[in-house]
Amino acid sequence: MSILSSSYNGCITDSIRFLGNPQWVKRIVIFYKEERAMKDGKSIGSTMEKGLERLAEQILSFDEASLVHLREKYRVMIEHFDGTKDWEKAVIIFCIINAVSMKNSLFNENVLKRTKTKAERSSPQGQGRPGLKRVK
Repeated sequence: MSILSSSYNGCITDSIRFLGNPQWVKRIVIFYKEERAMKDGKSIGSTMEKGLERLAEQILSFDEASLVHLREKYRVMIEHFDGTKDWEKAVIIFCIINAVSMKNSLFNENVLKRTKTKAERSSPQGQGRPGLKRVK
């Protein structure tokens, strides 16, 4: 048996006995890191968020046309489940490729909507003037 101590506000507040369960050790280490990060004025979530933002920046630099060529490769890989890390990575990559395609579709739809609304505003009928009609 070993004894782990956790620190809170610079004081030893608690002693935790490890009873041979590795899950408890992981939980204690995570708790300690979170407490330490909060004490330092940081949060684990913000560190993770910064990492995700950097990842998004890198993904945005990829060309969708190049990614589309890879989609089929990763689709085939994830259809053949084997439960390995490579399979898990293939699922993430496939989802990222689809996310880039979805982002571009949403972007294009919104640009098209803006263009239509600007065209409607600039047309004579959109400015409150009545349109001319031919009457026989």
